[in-house]
Amino acid sequence: MAAPGTGAKAKLTSADRVLVTVLHLRKLAPTHLLGQLFNTTAMTISRTAKDVRPLLEAHGVHLTAPTARFHAPEDVVSFFDTDETKIKPTC
Repeated sequence: MAAPGTGAKAKLTSADRVLVTVLHLRKLAPTHLLGQLFNTTAMTISRTAKDVRPLLEAHGVHLTAPTARFHAPEDVVSFFDTDETKIKPTC
């Protein structure tokens, strides 16, 4: 067993880990895009979702996929653009 404080520093905070898992389970974006948005790798996103999902389910959290899906960082920016005069693309 490693001593406390040794080893690699966590790439995501606890809040980030829950958020990444929710976004992943809702299938809003592929893991490579979530990795870009959270400044980590797709592998870290996958591992995080695998670790956190059972905890969410144990607390009765079950998520369904929405109709929106993002493939690039620009898709996210466009979706959340608050300019009411623009026509928003349907994903």
